[in-house]
Amino acid sequence: MQLKVKKLYEDSKLPVKGHPGDAGMDFFTREKVVLAPGEQKRILTGVAVEIPEGYVGLIWDKSSISFNQGLTNLGGVIDSSYRGEIMVSLLNTSNKEQVIEKDHKVAQMVVQKFLDCEIVEVDSLSETIRGEGREGSTGKK
Repeated sequence: MQLKVKKLYEDSKLPVKGHPGDAGMDFFTREKVVLAPGEQKRILTGVAVEIPEGYVGLIWDKSSISFNQGLTNLGGVIDSSYRGEIMVSLLNTSNKEQVIEKDHKVAQMVVQKFLDCEIVEVDSLSETIRGEGREGSTGKK
């Protein structure tokens, strides 16, 4: 499968894969970004993509900035019908100001096939062993 990518600015960087066979492709910042402790920002990548119908792009953290800088991604479902700029919503969970320089890796996207489903309202759902049990429903051990 090919992923069509459009540069929105002449100096934008195309996404890249670090190694052959990697699931995720790295996206880069369009500009220098400074995030204060607890601050959330929308990060521009300067590119748009054409995800094939029947697939979805899922934006995930880059482990390097997540582990080392406390920056985590908030959200990130890119539908096949979207043709706008890929943006990454980052939250600084650290207690320090964090700086991401222009053209640095900011997130990764995995393109996955998915099953489309029809939403049907019903009066009841099938029974299971778990039922309506929430967190902790399997016990502490």
